[in-house]
Parts: sequence; structure tokens; C-alpha cells
Amino acid sequence: MLENCKLSNILFLDVETAPIVYKYNDLPKSTRSLWDAKFKFQTTETAENQYKKAGIYAEFAKVICISVGFFNDKEFRIKSFFGDDEKQILKDFSALLGKHFNRKEHLLCAHNGKEFDFPFLCRRMLINELKLPKALNIAGKKPWEVQHIDTMELWKFGDYKHFTSLNLLADIFNIPTPKDDIDGADVARVYWEEKNIKRIVTYCQKDVLTVARLLLRFMGENSIDDKNVVITK
Repeated sequence: MLENCKLSNILFLDVETAPIVYKYNDLPKSTRSLWDAKFKFQTTETAENQYKKAGIYAEFAKVICISVGFFNDKEFRIKSFFGDDEKQILKDFSALLGKHFNRKEHLLCAHNGKEFDFPFLCRRMLINELKLPKALNIAGKKPWEVQHIDTMELWKFGDYKHFTSLNLLADIFNIPTPKDDIDGADVARVYWEEKNIKRIVTYCQKDVLTVARLLLRFMGENSIDDKNVVITK
């Protein structure tokens, strides 16, 4: 697959999410009962303790940042959509896809994208009453039927039991770590307690750059020089 990919046709992305409300007890009573029902057969942890994972469930969390990166000649350009207005973030991201990444040869690339980033974006777009852009019209498809690139899937080499974090792959391939400040477990706290969205954006952008560098290693291509990384507004 990779031998037929043109780098200029790939949009690299990473999504950061946060629970819609920070604390379990802040959930509306009806929503809390639905959360409890989701974990009623869990024996090791209570539903309340499980709420620290709320950010990974599209029914209980929202998108707070989408960072994208793409190759433009020698440059690797990164742009982010972020803030408290999830619907606007999704609309702006969808507009980018519709304008610049709307053909069959265009591919999205993320680490664990088929299991998390792509379906999460689709679900939140529908919840926000937005039409799915062509690149994300993947409803009903199995993960292996989605043609977009998933660097974690590539590393599995067909082993569906194997999960490898982006941070671990960065380490073994001698790629600068994207987790030198915060990691995914910190995002909810930084968003709700520190209210420091810029810190989250920086972390998200580092993930995008790391995914691109990782894919280049898989393709046997030279890495991206820091001087060629351009952050756009």
C-alpha cells in the first residue's frame, strides 16, 4: 500500500478530547445513569472511578483540538483547530477536508486512527448535526475496509492483539518524543483545571509531527528536519 502513496496526498491528524463535564458528579442525573449502565458489569472498578476515561467515549466527551499536517514541497505544514466551541472546530476541519482532501487518492493518517480518531470525529459531527465530509463517510465499514492509513495498524503486521503506543514507537525509532510535557491522561485536567488550551494544542501538534516522521520511517524515506516544520495560524 505505502509504495503507491504520494506524501502530498496524505493529511496527518491527531485529535484531543475532553469529557463534556469534568467530574462524574457533574453529570446530569439521566446521563449519569446511562454512564453507570455502561459499566454495570465491571467488577474491578466502580462506574464513578471509570469516569477518568470519559474522554475516549464520544457519547460523553467532546473534541477540543484537531491538529493536521501535510507536506508542501520540502515543508511540513501544521495547522490546528481548537477551542471550547466544538461545533466550530468540526465545521472548520470539515471545510478543510472538503476543499483540499476530497478525492479518492487523498488519505488521512493517524496513530490508532481507525479505532479512535476517525470514528470519534464522525460521531461528534453527527451529534453536532454536521454532514460527514467525503473523507470521513466510513459508516458501516470494518476497520480493515477503511483505506486511510493507521500507523499502529501498520506496525501490527496483521497481529490484531498487539497495541503499541506512539510514544514507544517514537522511542525505538529514535524520533523525538511528543510526550515531553503532557500525555493523553493529562488533557482533561489541563483543559478543565488549568484552562490551558494552548498547552494541549502544542501537544497535539507534536503528535501529528511524530506520526508523519513515523510513516516516513515505514516508507524508508528521510525524516522531517525541524527547520522545515511550519506552524500556520
